[in-house]
Amino acid sequence: MAGKQKSTKPLIAQNRYGSAPKAVRNPPKPPRSAAPKQRNIFARALRWLFNRCVGLVWAVIWRSALLLSLFTAAGVGYYRSTLPELSALLDVRARGSVTLLDRNNEVFAWRGEQFGEAIDAQTISPHLRHAVLATEDKRFYRHFGLSPRGVLGAIRINMREGRSALSGHGGSTITQQTAKLLCLGLPFDRARWKSERAYEAECRESSLWRKVKEAVYALALESRFSKDEILTIYINRSFLGAGARGFEAAAQRYFGKSARNVNPAEAAMLAGLLVAPTRYAPTNDLQRSQNRAGVVINLMQAQALLSAEEADFARKNPAQLSQAAKANAGNYFADWVMQSGPRFLTQTTTEDVIIKTTFDRRLQNAAEQAMHQVFDSKVRPGSKAQAAIVVMSPNGAVRAMLGGRNTSVAGGFNRATQALRQTGSAFKPFVFAAALEAGYSPYDILQDSPLTLDLPGSGPWSPQNYSKEFLGPVSLNTALSQSLNIPTIRLSEEVGRDVVRNIASGFGVGEKLASGPALALGVSEATLIDMVGAYAGILNRGISITPFGLNELRLFGEDTALIGATNSAGQRVISPTAAHNLIFMMQNVMVEGTGQKAAIEGWQTAGKTGTTQSARDAWFIGFSSDYVIGVWMGYDDNTPLTEVTGGGLPAEIWKATMLRAQGDLPPSALVQTLETHSGARKPNESTDRDQSTNAVNRFLRKLFGQDLFKVLPLMP
Repeated sequence: MAGKQKSTKPLIAQNRYGSAPKAVRNPPKPPRSAAPKQRNIFARALRWLFNRCVGLVWAVIWRSALLLSLFTAAGVGYYRSTLPELSALLDVRARGSVTLLDRNNEVFAWRGEQFGEAIDAQTISPHLRHAVLATEDKRFYRHFGLSPRGVLGAIRINMREGRSALSGHGGSTITQQTAKLLCLGLPFDRARWKSERAYEAECRESSLWRKVKEAVYALALESRFSKDEILTIYINRSFLGAGARGFEAAAQRYFGKSARNVNPAEAAMLAGLLVAPTRYAPTNDLQRSQNRAGVVINLMQAQALLSAEEADFARKNPAQLSQAAKANAGNYFADWVMQSGPRFLTQTTTEDVIIKTTFDRRLQNAAEQAMHQVFDSKVRPGSKAQAAIVVMSPNGAVRAMLGGRNTSVAGGFNRATQALRQTGSAFKPFVFAAALEAGYSPYDILQDSPLTLDLPGSGPWSPQNYSKEFLGPVSLNTALSQSLNIPTIRLSEEVGRDVVRNIASGFGVGEKLASGPALALGVSEATLIDMVGAYAGILNRGISITPFGLNELRLFGEDTALIGATNSAGQRVISPTAAHNLIFMMQNVMVEGTGQKAAIEGWQTAGKTGTTQSARDAWFIGFSSDYVIGVWMGYDDNTPLTEVTGGGLPAEIWKATMLRAQGDLPPSALVQTLETHSGARKPNESTDRDQSTNAVNRFLRKLFGQDLFKVLPLMP
């Protein structure tokens, strides 16, 4: 085929499929999916919410802080405006302060709260200042009134010990404690609170809101007073046990010296009281108080407030109580004086009162030693039997008093003055006093023979002697010395019960005496002090006396007494002759009668035993020319005593007390011979009345089996 052939380019591999693609520098990104887009929106929302919350919290915080600051400032300003001058905050007034002096003008007891003179933080013993700071607030001079570090530490300790955060340790600074002592400036109102104790309990309660107010008040104190002034308030108002308010009162109470002069051991003991004043009071438990003082000494040494040598010396020589504080004597007596004096000057006094008393420390020791001697040697261990003792001068001045076996108790039940007990045969001297006053002689004859009385509403009553035996005709002297019941009843009926009651009441025995014939056997109740006072009236030749313990009462700092010693002598109850003869008969109780265990060789003493039904009470009351002493034994619940009568253990306690009381005094006579009224019968003298009466009695005994029982005519 002829034709013109077209030229063609040779095929090459790269052109087989068209031209090659041009290179792309930035390839397009694939399209975004929907899920990542949603995640970005959520994250932005979270960031926005977080930022808003942070902003809100911050706004709340700074606004709250601002508001709290404003309220705190307002509270501080308010409290600061109410704060008086420093002197008014020291509170050294004597609320309820009573100091009791013995007959030698030495202090033996305190009652109420004791306030010492105002002292300054810079004038007290440096050891005391250091002890207080070491144990209560070692950073006192470095903080602004509050200690967050101390609070956090206290919370940690409380929680570690299993208590709530705010229970137990408070971490309070001295400034905060001062705020609490001041009750946040809230004054005492008698219309709102029954007592200052109730007032303080309420205003010092522990709560979160209370802590907040204390903190604000503390800041007010810091803004108003210097550190030394705050410490001065604190040391003058702190309660330190045993009624002592302030360190000056406590130093005087425990050591008999000023707070300006206490040594390191004494300072440590005083500072140690702050944590628990009553528990650690050295008058309650000296050893426990010394142990607590040892802890304070260690703190002082650790804080370089005591050298090692000083600390070691203080530990080896712990603080000791003064002689007055150590004695802790006369609490029953002190309580009695407080109750017997004018209430507004004793129990409820708002003044600092000084009372000079009749108390004799030597005689108190004598009574205590005598009681312990007999109980330790002759009473079974663990016995709950109680005893009471009263030692009195013939003029009625009470010299010593024990109201129970616990001789150190204060404010306890006083069995010498508060226990009304049946007197038993200790009442019989008043029956015989009535007879002697009526003209009877100690040697007049009474019949000790079976007796039955028909009591209206009760039927027949046949009393017995303690021995269940009858002695027949006996003298008054024998009837009293042997404490025979039947002759005493006969005598009471012959003289007249009303006469007997009048005699007993005249001497000060009881207000509600029995009306029946058992009156003669002492079924009426009386206190030991009343019975001792009545016996003092017998010793006083028949003139009644009133027991007293207060010689003088005056206000502290005053020279003029508000109350002086009163005349204890009362009215004549029986004649001197009757009293003389009764004393003579009561001497025979000691010589040949039921009180022989109480007899003191070489001494003239007189007394009477007393044992009530079933031995529920056992008495011995007697006297020398110098002292009248009464002893009672029994159980508080009226349980019968076991093998105890008035002539037994009470007589032995009486003798032991009297021996110690008499000391070096020379023996002196009571009475030597009988005295007689005109017309009174002499020993062994018989009258027609006796003969006729005995003849009638013999006839009636044969006819009716009993003696004549009627009131006989009295001799002039």
